[in-house]
Formats: sequence, C-alpha cells, structure tokens
Amino acid sequence: MNDQAFTQNRELSWLAFNDRVLTEATDETVPLLERLKFVSIFTSNLDEFFMIRVGSLFDLANVNADAKDKRSGWTPEEQLQAIYTAVQPLYRKREAICAALEKQLRLHGVCRLHYNELEGPEQKFCNQYFKNSIAPIISPQIVDTHHPFPHLRNKVIHVGAWLKYKNRDVFAVIPLPDALPPVLFLPGGDLRYIHMEEVLLAFVEQIFSNYAVREKVVFCVTRNADINPEDDTYDFDSDDFRKKMKKVLKQRMRLAPVRLELSKSISADFANYLKTRLPVTDRQIFVTSAPLKLSYAFSLAAKLPEVKRRALTYAPFTPCLYGELNPNESIIRQVMRKDRLLSYPFESMVPFLNLIREASEDPAVISIKITIYRLASKAKLVDYLCAAAERGKDVTVLIELRARFDEQNNIDWSERLEEAGCTVLYGFEEYKVHSKICLITRREHGEIRTITQVGTGNYNEKTAEQYTDVALLTADRRIGEDATEFFKNMSIGNLEGSYQQLLVAPVSLKSAIMERIDAEIAKRDQGRIRIKINSITDVDLIEKLKQASCAGVKIDMIVRGICCILPGVPGKTENLRVVSIVGRYLEHSRIYCFGEGAGEQMYISSADFMTRNTTRRVEVACPIYDKEVRAKLHRIMDACFADNVKARVLQSDGTYALCPKEGAPVDSQQLMMDQALRRQAEGPAPEPEEHRGIFRKLKGLFSK
Repeated sequence: MNDQAFTQNRELSWLAFNDRVLTEATDETVPLLERLKFVSIFTSNLDEFFMIRVGSLFDLANVNADAKDKRSGWTPEEQLQAIYTAVQPLYRKREAICAALEKQLRLHGVCRLHYNELEGPEQKFCNQYFKNSIAPIISPQIVDTHHPFPHLRNKVIHVGAWLKYKNRDVFAVIPLPDALPPVLFLPGGDLRYIHMEEVLLAFVEQIFSNYAVREKVVFCVTRNADINPEDDTYDFDSDDFRKKMKKVLKQRMRLAPVRLELSKSISADFANYLKTRLPVTDRQIFVTSAPLKLSYAFSLAAKLPEVKRRALTYAPFTPCLYGELNPNESIIRQVMRKDRLLSYPFESMVPFLNLIREASEDPAVISIKITIYRLASKAKLVDYLCAAAERGKDVTVLIELRARFDEQNNIDWSERLEEAGCTVLYGFEEYKVHSKICLITRREHGEIRTITQVGTGNYNEKTAEQYTDVALLTADRRIGEDATEFFKNMSIGNLEGSYQQLLVAPVSLKSAIMERIDAEIAKRDQGRIRIKINSITDVDLIEKLKQASCAGVKIDMIVRGICCILPGVPGKTENLRVVSIVGRYLEHSRIYCFGEGAGEQMYISSADFMTRNTTRRVEVACPIYDKEVRAKLHRIMDACFADNVKARVLQSDGTYALCPKEGAPVDSQQLMMDQALRRQAEGPAPEPEEHRGIFRKLKGLFSK
C-alpha cells in the first residue's frame, strides 16, 4: 500500500490515544483521585511505549535504517524524531495537570509534600525513618578510577549527585531500593505524604559527608525492553523454555537506554556526563517536576475516611454476579439449554469460574482444555483447573509464556499447573497464542457433549473488573467440534488446521474477514460494516476497508487506541466513521458485524486488526448464532456509537473531536452499568416454555 493519503503512523496514533487518557484527568465530572489515576495510567502507558515501541525502532534503525513504514512512509529515524517531538508537549501537559490536581487535592487534606514543606514533627519523623529504614539498605556509589560507572536498572528511580572532592568532579548515585514503599505517609489527621526519593534526596549531604554536593537530582532511565525470545532457535522442552524466558527477563533490565527522565534541570557538565555514560542524546532527556512514578495513586483512597473517599472516587460498582443466569441452578445445565453471554465488567466473571469449578466436580466431565495468555497474581481459575486434574480429569492448559511483562507470572502458574497433573503446552516457536478459548467435554448417557467458552479478554479475574470484554458460553455442537479440532491441532503443533465455524489466525482469520468485507462491497451502498476493536494497523485490511468505503459501504468503527486508517478523506474513506471511547473502564472487547438484519454475520474475537494478530499470533473469532446473544451485543455496540460524553470522533487529519452533544447525554459505560444493575434487581428472566420442557426431560432422565 503506497498511498498514504488516508493512513497515519501507528506510533503517533498511539500517542494520540494516550493523550486522550491524559485528557480524562482534566474532566471535572470525574472525581479527583480518579483523575490522578488517569495521570498514572498515562505515565505507565508511556513507560511501556518507550520500552517496546521506541526500543524496537532503535533496533530497526540499527538493522535497516532505510526501512519505510507502510502507513507514513517514514524511516525508523524519522519516526523516532516525530515521537520525541510529539512527547515533549505531553510531558508539559502532564506536569500542569499534576500540579492542578495536587492543588485541588490539598483542599481535601490529600497533600503530596516536598521535604522543605514538612512541619517540625514531620521532619523529625522522616529523619527517624531515614535512620532506621533507609540508611541500612541503600547502596550509595561514587564513580572514579576505582569505582566504575554502575549499571542503572530499567525504570528504577535513582538519586544522582554531582560532587566536588579535592578539586575533582565526582558523580555519585543511589538507587531507590525495591524494598522501600514508593511514598512515606506522615503522621497526623490529613493524608500527607512524601515520595521516598524526596526523603533520600534530602539526605544526600549526610550520605556523602566527605564531599561538597554541587547538584543533586532524581532521575530514571528507561531501557529498550523489546526482547523477542523467538529470535534464537531453541528446543521447546518445557524446562528449557522456562529457563529461556527467565534469561530474557534478566536481559531486559540491561538493554540500551531509550529515555532519561530528570526531576529538574541540571548543569551542562552534569548533563554531558550522563549523556556520555549512558549514552543518550538531548532529545531523549525529559525534565519534569511531576512524579516519575504515580502507581501509588491507586492506594490513596484506601487510606481516606469513608466520607472523603466517596467525594474523591467513583461511586463503587460491583459487577453483577449472574445477570441473566440463575444462581440457584447448575451453570452447566443452563448453558446446555441455551447460549449465554457475559459482559465484563458490568457482569461478573464468577459464572465462568463457577462453570470451571462445577466441571472439576462433575463426574460426567472428561476433560477441560484452555488457552491462557494473562492471569491475575491470585487466580481461582488455576485452583479449579488443578482440582480437576487432581480428580483425574484430563486438563490441558496452553499457556503463553511470552505475554509481555507477565512472563514471570505465567512461568510460576505453569509450574503450579504441572505439579497438579495438568498437561501444560507452550505454543509455537514463531507464533504467540493469544486466543481466549476453553472447551469442556462431557460424556452424558453415552453421548459426548461439549461446552465452549470464547472470549475477547484474558482469564484474569482482576482485569475482568476493569476492562470491557465479552465471553460466550455455548453448547452449540458446531462450535464444540471446531474447538475440539483446535485443541487437537494445538497439541500436535499444527497451525494449518481447517475449521467450519471458527476463524483462526494465522491461517483463516484475515482471509475470512477480507471475504466478508468483499461481500459487503458487492452490495455497494446497501453494504454495512460495524467493528469494535482496540487497534487497526494491518495494511491489507485498511486497504480493503478503503475499497468498501469507495463502493459506498457504510462503515462504523469503535477503535479505542491505534487507528492507522483516517476517515473522511475525499475519494478514499468518506463512508468511514471512527470513534474512540476512553472512560472509567478500558474498552477491550472485539466485535465484528458484516451486513445487517437476517443476513448479518457477527463474531466476537481475541484479535485486533493488527498484523501481529492477523498473521503472527494464534487468534480465534467465533460466530454468534443465538438471537438473544446477538441482541445483547447489538446493545453494546449501539451504546458505544450513541456515546456523546466519553466518545471522541477521529478527524481526517488524525486529531480527535468531541462528539456533537445532540439530545440527552449518553455515557455508554455508565449506561451499561445502570442496565446491569437493573437486570440484577429484576432477577433472571423465566426460561421459554420449550427450554423448560427440555429441562424437565433431562431431569426425568437423571432421576431414572
């Protein structure tokens, strides 16, 4: 694709998304502590962006400096320059927002303090804390002929000092120990706290008492973390693979710097020293008075009295436990009768977990098979899978050890699963397994029956309360047969499998989507496409959507993050509309709809329209046949497209604009929370007569 008139660079598109996250921190309808959390999310997002995306561009520049990005036509160096230029104003914006939020939070008694702001008793408290808890565990180091420049670990906060000793300039550094908390809460009535690096900074003169301290600064180095364990050939023996991943994690801490953050400006001599030793260039240095890390923002609310907590945070929302399911009846029996759809975080993951627990105890269950990409640090799912294996059931877990930044967690879980007797697989040398699919196989009255779960998000009990995702539970034989074939192929390393219902990457997903877009193109201006995804970068799918727009097909897309196709470009994408929603929850579900009415084809999937998903991962898209499940997914899509509070509309120049405030305000996530609460209050709807009849027959069979 050489025509870049209707496409944009993926990195700048991602930065625009992260800017929308930061902008949420300025929304005065959002409670103050929640706004601070958005600044924290922006910060951690940017950290990962530098470690992965900027790191990979540095690698690409070294390997193939002339490589051109297909969407912008830029070389790696041109992309890096555009990134560094775009990030500087984001730092200034973040700094201003942080200062404004902290000023407002002080009015509520929530105060981040500098050391010189501490009152007498607070300084005394800090002095004692330094003496008892910090001084014994810090490792200060000077750099001279006998002490080499140390390795500065990735994303660890350091205090650096420019010292004078006998007419010599000396650099000194103190890493902030991992054992220390990020902030020190001070005694007293209000919630007053100081960053641990601020405490350490205050005692630099005492630590280096034999030197004259000329300058001191808090700083943090971000390193390239884009290690690809598939780069080397290795035996896929499970122990060897785990050892390989552990080595990768150690390597990640030592790769080349891509960014240096400073808490304030430093002298030219000090800066030149750091630039030479790290090394970094001027464009890689970012000076900010805002905290370098803000993850502590998520712990502040717990330290507040209830009245203040209610004023400064979202009203609590607990995912509805059962939605349309009956809590007093077997989940297995309910799914055997009818397809069910769980919608997170408005509905809980508990019914799915209970399904696995029930399956682990059900004598009729022969096997449970599941693919796992990310899990919570505490996972009931693993407990139930282990219990099933210990009860003699065949439990197969395909766990992806290369889920970035969750590698160690997945290594630990794989060892636990193996110890319990589960068969643990690790996927493929060149393809990550990103699919979210689970298959329960039962033998009932001599007949084999299946229950299949296909989801858009991970089996992570924590993020299921933070991300919007959907999960289908179905006893449809057609889908069960494909799921059975899928797991058979995964276990024998076959990526070329053929499926009748499921669309499976890397073989059939992309081509099937292209075929369905072609079918809409054939309808010309009667064609209709509605897509909800996180990102779109795949140049073939972008080109195909452009063709559909040119043919008159009406295309509506919800794209939360990276969107490399630009809507509204004359003669290219005039019939394409793209909106992005950034709100209380992370929009994460992937829903594809082709056509409308009786002929509409609808899928849910784990895959975004990114090349990595369509050609370099194992992904699954599942058709939706049940009319009530389809209606529920339509309600989700309709709510998102109707959003005029949190939604932003992508413009043809790559910027985003507020949705027109036509009619009543619609916040799609709040709407779905309200609907879920209403359904829970009403209780599950009574089953149709034909379902009750089937249940009576089943009950009769079991009683014989």
